[in-house]
Amino acid sequence: MSKSSRGKPQRAREQRAREKIAAMRAEEARRRRRRLWLAVAAAAVVVAGAVVGITLAVTGGGTKAGASHLAPLSSLGTLKAAPAAGPPGPEQVPVPSGPVLAAPSTTGQTIDGISCQAGEQTVFHIHAHLTIFVNGSARQVPAAIGIQAPVAQSTPAGPFIAEGSCFYWLHTHAADGIMHIESPVHRTYTLGNFFDIWGQPLGTDRVGPAGGHVVAIVNGQVFQGNPRDIPLTAHAQIQLEVGQPLVAPEQITFPAGL
Repeated sequence: MSKSSRGKPQRAREQRAREKIAAMRAEEARRRRRRLWLAVAAAAVVVAGAVVGITLAVTGGGTKAGASHLAPLSSLGTLKAAPAAGPPGPEQVPVPSGPVLAAPSTTGQTIDGISCQAGEQTVFHIHAHLTIFVNGSARQVPAAIGIQAPVAQSTPAGPFIAEGSCFYWLHTHAADGIMHIESPVHRTYTLGNFFDIWGQPLGTDRVGPAGGHVVAIVNGQVFQGNPRDIPLTAHAQIQLEVGQPLVAPEQITFPAGL
């Protein structure tokens, strides 16, 4: 065999080796480009996030009761002292001594996308408290809001609505102002939703049948805006006041289980 013949397999192997190295280098170059692209994309995300954060910080961002919607309680001036708490009801929360603001009035039809279902829903389960004053006098938030054909159970602390033909995802069991939010989905519900289920109007100049300038206090701060937009968050303490005098915010202690 000639030297030329013997050299061909060697040259072929060398060529294959060069091709393999070239392929490896090309793959590594692609990987470097991909890593560079990812780094640039990540940097862009960080910059965009920073811009959004700065924008939200400047504008107050969000639609819930954030800093842009709240003012200090002192902005209301001198307030009448809150009345003594009423007797504890069946949920161990004081029941106001005043009359009921308005009786529940619903049809069982879906309201604001909120259904009335045979059983209570517990996927999303929180509680908030509502206090109402009209011209400085307390009004009760009645039991059975959001409960069709309610059946009252007698307890040593007063009636408790334990049964009904259907339950809206927002409802009350007693006249103590505790709003039960028991929903099959996680969603932000508002005080406007609660009043719609109650069957009563709510706005800047009306709370149910009571008309006049409305002041809303949320967790000890003044809510600036339509009270319908107040979000119902866990253990929120909401106070609505119609007319004068204005009353200092009432504070309750949520018992275990609420």
